[in-house]
Amino acid sequence: MSNVISEAEQPQLFGHPKGLLYLFFAELWERFSFYGMRALLVLYMTKHLLYDDDMAFGVYAAYMSLVYVTPMIGGILADKILGYRKAIILGGILMIFGHFFLSIEMPIFFYGSLGLIIVGNGFFKPNISSFVGELYAQGDARRDSGFTIFYLGINLGAAIAPLLCAWFAITYGWHYGFVLAGIGMVTGLLVFRTGLKNNVFGNQGLVPNQEVYDKKSFGLNRGKLIVLASIVSVGIFATLVRFNEFEGYLVWIVSAFLVFYIGYIISTVSSKEKKRLLVAVYFTVLYTLFAAIFEQAGSSLTLFADRNVNLVGMDAAGTNSINAAFIILFAIPFSMLWTYLSRRKINPNSAVKFGLGLLFLGLGFIVFALSAHSVDDFARTSMSYLVIGYMVLTIGELFLSPIGLSKMTELSPLKYVAFIMGVWFSANFYGHFFAGKIAKLTTVSDGNTNVFSEGFFGNITEYITGLSPQIASGQSDAFQQLFSYVSVYASFGVISVVVGIFAILISPIIKKMMGGIH
Repeated sequence: MSNVISEAEQPQLFGHPKGLLYLFFAELWERFSFYGMRALLVLYMTKHLLYDDDMAFGVYAAYMSLVYVTPMIGGILADKILGYRKAIILGGILMIFGHFFLSIEMPIFFYGSLGLIIVGNGFFKPNISSFVGELYAQGDARRDSGFTIFYLGINLGAAIAPLLCAWFAITYGWHYGFVLAGIGMVTGLLVFRTGLKNNVFGNQGLVPNQEVYDKKSFGLNRGKLIVLASIVSVGIFATLVRFNEFEGYLVWIVSAFLVFYIGYIISTVSSKEKKRLLVAVYFTVLYTLFAAIFEQAGSSLTLFADRNVNLVGMDAAGTNSINAAFIILFAIPFSMLWTYLSRRKINPNSAVKFGLGLLFLGLGFIVFALSAHSVDDFARTSMSYLVIGYMVLTIGELFLSPIGLSKMTELSPLKYVAFIMGVWFSANFYGHFFAGKIAKLTTVSDGNTNVFSEGFFGNITEYITGLSPQIASGQSDAFQQLFSYVSVYASFGVISVVVGIFAILISPIIKKMMGGIH
């Protein structure tokens, strides 16, 4: 007799399925590895490999965007063949090798490591998030709360990792920081395996169709063929990162694939499911804008902190932990807030929350831009603006990101949950692609200013920061670099605020299309 337990019999802990605890810690350690490496990457390239800003931003943007396009493929393969459990384990193993190979200082290992992490994340990231959704029945009032708790796990890892990995990198060398990130990934996979061994997931996440999984081609079953194809694809993704100037072609290919496959799904589902799916796409578009602006955190904001902020108590890599620290501080109160508002039937619907998320994101970047008012003789600003700006945009993130994770599992047709979760993560693919373009706007070459320093946006910049190209041009190179940063942050901050207000205004239409999903 099978020892697999049904959903109704799943063990509970603190009012949530016990499986959430294991997924929480597995994701915590996986994100520790991911954000620990991310915090070091741009600084490692500019300070150790001596890449110029354009090259470093290009590699970083290509890596970070591809990390979020592979979840679409990993989601499809999990839906159809692997199941969540096998996909998560495969992804974890690939990422472990990726982090450890970064400690070998050779170009083939540098780009190969990034390729391994890109492919591994494609299997790990969408499927562990989908697994959380599968722990809750459709319409379960605990779902948003559960995802917010899960999101806390993500950010515990993200808060600790930049500080620890940066300390290791500074104290012992860059490669030790990368090794520590790899150890985090090993720990995450061990936690997940422990959950499987303790049978806390009931019958969730298994191979969806064993007959399909076992079907052989070229002497190998489909599961083994997927492993082989994954290893082969590492070289392809490593090449795309190295020659990142051609990534724009991939954007068109991915877009064509998404339009085709989502169109196919729309043609096969009911009218109600069609509307919900269109809402999922709309939320993904809003999240793309959010990610393009928000993800300056690992690139231009890290260099801004390094070059133009008077840092106290941490280095530039460590500033990557500020956002995650505020998530930790606010996640549980937000989780309790949604539950409290739901009980009183005054919880804002998801469409309003998305608008508020973009509104607060924009305000956070406007705070970064306002830092120009406290600039000293060395073109450095007060760290307080950096901290307050991160606090404000973190509030925006909590309105949008964990709620988006929760809604994707509800808005998706049942047969396509992991793929639609992959579509949600594709917002990060597009977001990071455009984030790279935004980051490159902050570079200064031959005293040239960016497009946001003149005209309509130039007026916005001058109103918010008190600076203009004329004022900046008479100052030092460091001052001109500061002006380049704050002009971009002021302009995109205002754009985000305007889109957020628009999203709130049209929220009643979106709510109606959601067909009863809050």
